[in-house]
Amino acid sequence: MGRILLRCLPFLFAALLAACSTAPLQYQNPVIHADYSDPDAIRVGDMYYLVSSSFNSAPGLPLLQSADLVNWTLVGHALPQLVPFDVFAKPQHGKGVWAPCLRYHDGKFWIFYPDPDFGIYVMTATSFAGPWSAPHLLVAGKGLIDPAPLWDDDGQAYLLHAWAKSRAGFANVLTLRHMAPDASRLLDDAGKIIIDGNKRPNYTTLEGPKFYKRDGYYYVFAPAGGVEFGWQSALRSRSIDGPYEDRIVMAQGSSPVNGPHQGAWVQTPQGEDWFIHFQDKRAYGRVVHLQPMTWRDGWPLIGEDVGGAAGQPVSRYRIPVSGHAAAAPPTSDEFNDATLDLQWQWNANWQPSWYALNDGKLRLFSQPRTSNLWDVPSLLLQKLPAETFTVTTKLDASGLAEGGVAGLVMYGSDYAWLGTRRNDGRTQLALVSCYKADANCHEQQEAGVDLPSPQVWLRMQVLAGGVTQFSYSADGTKYTPIGAQFTAKIGRWVGAQMGLFSSGVGGHVDIDYFRVTP
Repeated sequence: MGRILLRCLPFLFAALLAACSTAPLQYQNPVIHADYSDPDAIRVGDMYYLVSSSFNSAPGLPLLQSADLVNWTLVGHALPQLVPFDVFAKPQHGKGVWAPCLRYHDGKFWIFYPDPDFGIYVMTATSFAGPWSAPHLLVAGKGLIDPAPLWDDDGQAYLLHAWAKSRAGFANVLTLRHMAPDASRLLDDAGKIIIDGNKRPNYTTLEGPKFYKRDGYYYVFAPAGGVEFGWQSALRSRSIDGPYEDRIVMAQGSSPVNGPHQGAWVQTPQGEDWFIHFQDKRAYGRVVHLQPMTWRDGWPLIGEDVGGAAGQPVSRYRIPVSGHAAAAPPTSDEFNDATLDLQWQWNANWQPSWYALNDGKLRLFSQPRTSNLWDVPSLLLQKLPAETFTVTTKLDASGLAEGGVAGLVMYGSDYAWLGTRRNDGRTQLALVSCYKADANCHEQQEAGVDLPSPQVWLRMQVLAGGVTQFSYSADGTKYTPIGAQFTAKIGRWVGAQMGLFSSGVGGHVDIDYFRVTP
């Protein structure tokens, strides 16, 4: 019997290899474990394109592209500085660029994005990576959010949008407006509410619409129920003005993915349907998922079919397009180029005088501040890229002026930083925390030591749940943990961010690299 088994092993191994070689490759959700919130996506030719909200960060409106809907590359930002420039010269947490809509029409890419305090803007570009036109204010007003254009078969154009109760005084409704085909202006004054969530059982926070047309039906894909615990609905009508019937087409079900909703329907050249959406993961922000989508009796079903009208999110699934290399937005930066890598964003509109890149180092010039870091525009930040990871950076604080501080920060409505402080001509290491920064908390020093040199290596290890342990090294080899663990916390509509800063009156800090490792 043993001899027979040994003779069979080569054949069993060959069969296993053959099965593996023919098995479809799979992806795992989230496809982007980073805060690219409110994603909208389209396909042009064989390439997929995605934009997301960016709130008060500058540059804004990140631009990502992919050949397979799974591996995404950050190729730029559509909005170099927020408008109006002077308003966003200081951090406007939770304001600025809300959920955008991306379209391709008439040989151009279009982004419609809302600022809840100013109105709805339009930008265009012939190349997705830019340059993009300056924002054009299509319609002014408070509380207008989540725009979705549709160019109809007869040449007429429309704009559907939602409302923010914090500005407009009401919400849970979607308004349709007639729009000039070149999106230069709207053709009516008030529009018409065509979908009222208040008149539908159990509907709350109906928002984030995306507008499509298929087989003679007008479809509105819209989330409801709130960011953390809501669901994805589809609504349809033979007439653009309605009435619209509705159906929940994706919900959490028995999956671990809370609030799966708000995103985009995309179709491959072969006619397969997919849906991109976000999941709110608190400190990590709103991470991006990809779901299979099918049509039944004129209705979409998104995710895994669990026997009802609504699907539930998949954790793993067949990759839509095989044969493409793994890719993700960048995280590390050696500061060897003439510009900062694309992942970096400032906490507000930025000034070129804040930094310089020379000889493979980033020099941050110290900027004055009057309170904690919450309202400091010159923070250089990026998104958290994974559930767990480690950041290591090397600082040279010899250029700090007396009283200046600089360091590595985990930033949110609570924040903590590890860095250097120049005091009485000496360089000191300080671990500082600030809880409820948005309520004007005062920074507290948790730990500190004198450094033998102004050069120091700083490390931040992020564990599950955003639990963060800081450590430091005097030689770049042996690291010593410092202080208690800190738990990263969300900002205003955004996840926590990590990055670098230098503050004080005069002086600077030089940073050799910013390395992110698993």
